[in-house]
Amino acid sequence: MQAVLVLADGSVFRGRGFGAPGLAVGEICFNTAMTGYQEILTDPSYRGQIVTLTYPHIGNTGTNGEDAEGRTIFCSALVVRNLPRRPSSWRSEEDLDHYLRRQGIPGLADIDTRALTRRLREGGAQNAAVLVGDVVDPETALDAARAFPGLEGADLIAEVASEQRSTWTLRSGHPAEAYRAQEQNAATHHVVVYDFGAKRNILRLLADRGCRCTLVPPDTSPQEVLALRPHGVLFANGPGDPATLHGAQQHMRALLEQDLPIFGLCLGHQILGLALGARSLKMKFGHHGANHPVQDLRTGRVLITSQNHGFAIDADTLPASVEVTHRSLFDGSLQGMRLRGTRVFSFQGHPEAGPGPHDASSIFDAFVASFSHRAEVTPHA
Repeated sequence: MQAVLVLADGSVFRGRGFGAPGLAVGEICFNTAMTGYQEILTDPSYRGQIVTLTYPHIGNTGTNGEDAEGRTIFCSALVVRNLPRRPSSWRSEEDLDHYLRRQGIPGLADIDTRALTRRLREGGAQNAAVLVGDVVDPETALDAARAFPGLEGADLIAEVASEQRSTWTLRSGHPAEAYRAQEQNAATHHVVVYDFGAKRNILRLLADRGCRCTLVPPDTSPQEVLALRPHGVLFANGPGDPATLHGAQQHMRALLEQDLPIFGLCLGHQILGLALGARSLKMKFGHHGANHPVQDLRTGRVLITSQNHGFAIDADTLPASVEVTHRSLFDGSLQGMRLRGTRVFSFQGHPEAGPGPHDASSIFDAFVASFSHRAEVTPHA
């Protein structure tokens, strides 16, 4: 199939189409991860985005049911430099081409992704369209790109979040091994997870630490959460502009009045900042990748982290009651904070990243440790 990527500024990239034929629009971003393309595709936080991967060979290891982080592919389209003709992995169940086609997602290969990435780094993120088919018209794609409203002001939570309450107890590992492990080790803690698009590995890592997770829809009231008698509450990741989530901010403020451990992760980190009176801002091209250095300001330790966010909390607008705990070494942006004198803290990156890196996964240990401490617990990572 023919394929074309057109940016809202008029830039045109022609290549070879794969996946599903059709037109897809979104904000285009580049991700610098060398592995984990299936994690990226199925991460609900990528809703409304076209993803280009800077690593040149994508699809080498195929796809499988175990590595999905959500119920489907959530990004609008995928752009790569080279698509291998066949995967090579004993775990592969389906090649990337058919995986995208089956889920209605168009793909574009054989373009200069380095040139595209440079354009986005220099000019910032912008709207774009991918058109795949037997015949493609760049003007049609350009009109669609310019008509896309963008992510600023976008509330996409209803498109990815749970509509009903559910329970998660499955641990890490292959399903048979995980089920055997949970039969031998019953959960000792209960965590309520506000599901704005929670990745499955967040739930697996909590289950590994003896937690039974109850996922609740975003509109669940604080009173309903407290009635579940949780040991802690996690505000999970998700897509879109955090400033639009007024209900979630109100829920956070109400729960802050309780002596309860609260962990904000990615979008949840931004919701905490906004609930405390800070402002959010749209980043130039966001943080997307698995090699982002973040410094723990209390220990000086540098963590290599996975990131996926296009918005950030402006640290200069935080109240004095908040301590900044982590900063990005790329641009100095806020990556972690805690509310002094409480068991409330947050992290902007993805400590649950799978296949990795795993430098920040100990933040989950700090969250679970806070269940048994009445005083604040420092979330060292």
